[in-house]
Amino acid sequence: MAAAHTVPHTRILFGLIGGAALGCLANALVSKGVVPAGPVDWVVKYLARPVGAVFLNLLFLPILPLVFASLALGVSRLGGTGNVGRIGAKTILYFLITTALAAAIGLTLVNLIEPGTAARDLRDGLMAEYGKEAEEKLATAKKKEFGVQTFVNVVPANPLVAFVEKDMLAIVFTGLLVGFALTRIEPARAAPLVAVLEGVNQVTEVIVRWAMAVAPYAVFALLFSTTAKLGYTLLFSLGAFVLTVLGGLALHLFVVLPLLVKFLGGMSPTEFFTKARGTMVTAFSTSSSSATLPTAIRCAEEDLNVPREVSNFVLPLSASMNHNGTALFEAVTVLFLAQAFGIHLNPEQQLVALVLCILTASGMAGVPGGSLPLIGLILVQFDVPAGGIALVIGVDRLLDMCRTMVNVTADLTTAVFVARGERGHAPAGAAKP
Repeated sequence: MAAAHTVPHTRILFGLIGGAALGCLANALVSKGVVPAGPVDWVVKYLARPVGAVFLNLLFLPILPLVFASLALGVSRLGGTGNVGRIGAKTILYFLITTALAAAIGLTLVNLIEPGTAARDLRDGLMAEYGKEAEEKLATAKKKEFGVQTFVNVVPANPLVAFVEKDMLAIVFTGLLVGFALTRIEPARAAPLVAVLEGVNQVTEVIVRWAMAVAPYAVFALLFSTTAKLGYTLLFSLGAFVLTVLGGLALHLFVVLPLLVKFLGGMSPTEFFTKARGTMVTAFSTSSSSATLPTAIRCAEEDLNVPREVSNFVLPLSASMNHNGTALFEAVTVLFLAQAFGIHLNPEQQLVALVLCILTASGMAGVPGGSLPLIGLILVQFDVPAGGIALVIGVDRLLDMCRTMVNVTADLTTAVFVARGERGHAPAGAAKP
């Protein structure tokens, strides 16, 4: 069976470039009056957006059962609390270190560049253009306010409700719990459920393979619908902010992560990026760590030689909690908006903001645009108008694609790091990669 990540990444890249180019061209022709806006709006509303939405829905369809099944199988294959505790501690520690480094890079750059000062003249116009969308996102966030209750809800009273509400942390906890339980009962009694969980994994692989077969065309549609509406002018208007975010992401992706891969993972960065590039392109095109999870697991096992029990445990956990690029983006955005509204944050407040960015990035769902409502919740802690996220909504799609690629690449470095230290600890009878 063809793996999802074997879909030629060049085809997806062509779809990305073609959709962006044609969308920018359409936007330019409409803005100059060469082409009427009606036909372009019709194509976006009734063709491009629906095709892109169906593609993303098809990718998200198997993700929740895959996360649950992979974690339960990963724990059961590791063979008990000793192995799980050791691997879990290493994984969480790596999450915290890399996420903190990413957020610190973001804070450093935004203090040096101060992109918010250049956006003060654009503030009123952007608020008027995207204010309503910002209010909708914040309304969603208020229903799931981040705080003590977030940690209480990690333990779901009803796992089915967690699946319906797409509460990823609760699903992660349930999967871990089921995995632990499987190690505590007789192997003969556990075998039927293990077989069902393995079947769930295989079914999700098939569904993702079908989705990825149409990825180049769907990605073309997604990029066209975005750029046809916004064009490239908005990027110029918010150029300092966009360049600050992209510079921070590039620094983390091409400096920090390669160093970690080399010295902690024991792998050549060149080899790592060569083998991971298909997964990185998939992450970029889907803007979702969760949607890229099946591709990442296959890449880790077949290309990066990560043992199956390690990839099944580490990568679902990473897709749910390890969001380096998101933490960096949140840190830059919070300070950018504070600067844009003329609010100074002292070093102590910036440290608090950094911690909040790490926590919210770890608890967010790995879906497109999932960080914007959480940024609104952070802003109110410092008397910055939460509706200020309207200033960045227009460019969020591009930045979301870039930070998701960083998120998923960091997930793969986590698997490589953990696998290096676990090759001599594989439990008896563990599945081979």
